[in-house]
Amino acid sequence: MDGLTSAQVAEAKANVVPRRSSRSLAAIVRANVFTLFNLVIGVLWVLILIFGHWQDSLFGLVIVANTLIGIVQELRAKRTLDKLAVINEAPVRVRRDGRDQEIQPRQVVLGDLILLGPGDRLLVDGEVVESDGLEVDESLLTGEADPVHKHEGDQVLSGSFAVAGSGSFVATKVGTDAYAVRLAEEASKFHLAHSELRDGVANFIKYITWLVIPIGALLLYSQLRHSTDFGTAITGAVAGIVTMIPEGLVLMTSIAFAVGVVRLGRRKCLVQELPAIEGLARVNVLCLDKTGTLTAGGMDLDQVLRLRDDQPVDDALAALAGADHRPNATALAIQARYDAVPDGWAATATVPFSSARKWSGADFGRHGAWVLGAPDVLLDAGADGYDRAAELAATGTRVLALCRADGLPSAEAGGDVEPVALITLKQRIRPDAHQTLEYFAKQGVTVKVISGDNPDAVSAIATSLGIPDGDRAIDARTLPDDDQDKLAELLDANTVFGRVTPRQKRLFVGALQSRGHTVAMTGDGVNDVLALKDADLGIAMGAGSPATKAVAQVVLLDNRFATLPHVVGEGRRVLANIERISNLFLTKTFYAIALSLLVGVVGLQFPFAPRHSTLVNALTIGIPAFFLALAPTLERSKPGFVPRVLRFAVPAGVLCAAAVFAAFWAAHTSTSTLVEDQTSAVIALFLTTWWVLVLIARPLTWWRIGLVAAMAVLFGVALLIPFVRQFFALVPGDISNDLTAVGISVIAAIVISAAVKVAGTLRP
Repeated sequence: MDGLTSAQVAEAKANVVPRRSSRSLAAIVRANVFTLFNLVIGVLWVLILIFGHWQDSLFGLVIVANTLIGIVQELRAKRTLDKLAVINEAPVRVRRDGRDQEIQPRQVVLGDLILLGPGDRLLVDGEVVESDGLEVDESLLTGEADPVHKHEGDQVLSGSFAVAGSGSFVATKVGTDAYAVRLAEEASKFHLAHSELRDGVANFIKYITWLVIPIGALLLYSQLRHSTDFGTAITGAVAGIVTMIPEGLVLMTSIAFAVGVVRLGRRKCLVQELPAIEGLARVNVLCLDKTGTLTAGGMDLDQVLRLRDDQPVDDALAALAGADHRPNATALAIQARYDAVPDGWAATATVPFSSARKWSGADFGRHGAWVLGAPDVLLDAGADGYDRAAELAATGTRVLALCRADGLPSAEAGGDVEPVALITLKQRIRPDAHQTLEYFAKQGVTVKVISGDNPDAVSAIATSLGIPDGDRAIDARTLPDDDQDKLAELLDANTVFGRVTPRQKRLFVGALQSRGHTVAMTGDGVNDVLALKDADLGIAMGAGSPATKAVAQVVLLDNRFATLPHVVGEGRRVLANIERISNLFLTKTFYAIALSLLVGVVGLQFPFAPRHSTLVNALTIGIPAFFLALAPTLERSKPGFVPRVLRFAVPAGVLCAAAVFAAFWAAHTSTSTLVEDQTSAVIALFLTTWWVLVLIARPLTWWRIGLVAAMAVLFGVALLIPFVRQFFALVPGDISNDLTAVGISVIAAIVISAAVKVAGTLRP
């Protein structure tokens, strides 16, 4: 029981596992370099270098820019995540050389003697060598919610966590050999939770790839058939195909996620799964655990109200608190006043506290058995002290009953207990709680207070914080467990719930989700683990139990409840902006597809060269998208990302293509040169896509107006400055054709506005 020696530790295998929060440098480089877009654009770039003019190969720089920016941004996010992950790692208590000490998880080695207490997460597999009422929750591995009593010789698996009692075990499997790590590796090398946004972008890319192949083939055939010059034909085909590819969409999505991670990291908020940022934006119900969230951690012992003067209340309290080898907040508050266990009060048997039981107890031999817990659980209605406890709880005070028992109950308090005293504890309400709750009310996020405490006590605190309907608390023991519809109805109609068991918290989350709600759950205790895992977004406090922080997607490392509005706001910013830039990039894709089909069927020269699309795309998509992806916004995201984007991008893209084709056709039938015809088409292309940018940039704040105006000025500069005009092969020589292109563009802009308004996709 002395643990390993220092020499044995130096030779043993260490618990080295890949971090959950980020992937390796090599994986990041591979993911950004070896992409389908880079392959397609690279092949087209080589074709232009062989058969066309080097000025038309500028689009090849997109490969370099996308790759470098993507790698830099993800590395930046990785550094932030890894630093925060180290801060978030709870130390492991081990015994080495006969001394108890705390070490980092990666310093655990094979054969270490690891000490356990309530809330501790098991990081490695092992065999129990000591158990003092040790109960382990294996629900994250087995799905079974009931804690398992562990005795000497029993096996314990990584991924489970201690919920009650204390004990120790010897590590038998560490690192990638541990059960939970092997499960994670089998599932995925780099796990990402479900993301509608990421899946939507992936689907766009998949379907566009399939469209590019036949349409690109048609366009290439058309250009080769109707062009006298092979190089010109290749250049026209490449211009159409390159424009079809939304090469910057994945990049901008990655940048938005990465910047969101870094911004939250500055607020000491660890995002353990990147798609959690998406969940932040969709949340419309926030379930709060009172203790540790609305109230600050820790409590102070206030009063000891004796119900029996002939009983050793002080000695019993001191002995009960001292019998707990891993004291919780209640035991610590009692120990602060009773710092020494009285002589002769050695415990012969103990029942540790658990959230399910809501009491703890110990047998002190000739001094009898004593229990300490919730009055409404231990006492029958009408018992001595019952009404007084209810009155105190109604003021927001936490109340416990100290009882003498006829023998120590082993599981549920059901024996004869005699109330001896009532214990009151002061809870500290977080100073930022009221302001934070006001923010969620204004943002349309419904708050549900879910606590294991007395309903009256929870109600008093909720009322003091101004939570709507906080004066009407529901006792969770009266709620149905087997009727999800009825439970969901009651949850929708009420706000404050007390005496909620860990299992019920999980049921609450499922019931709310069944009503279509996106549910976030906050918590810090081991009793919150199951609900945090099942919630759409689990948010743990940094001072919470290791098990709680392990399953949450977001950890507030500084324990500040006031950080939550920034967390939600960042999620909304990311999602709203990604939807905006998706509209931009996919409008480009659809106008290229429509234009390629028109040109292929009619048999015309493609209306513009690759250098033209490089210029227009940079001014109406590339540069604006970078700013729009990082812009502030408070819009709450709604489901249906893919259909909303399609309802905007398809009509806008088709109408842009029609305008460009009409302008080019009108110019082509006159006596102007091909370069002049292409210039007219480029003017129409810029004006129509610029108007799409104006629509997407709404609401037009001062900086957005400046952004779209700057893009128009830059295009004007490109037309006016001779060497720029020459570089981009722009010859605005036929005034009649150019004015026709402007007129067509104005009509197209009006029609585009009407079309997208009818589709209901314009933002207010």
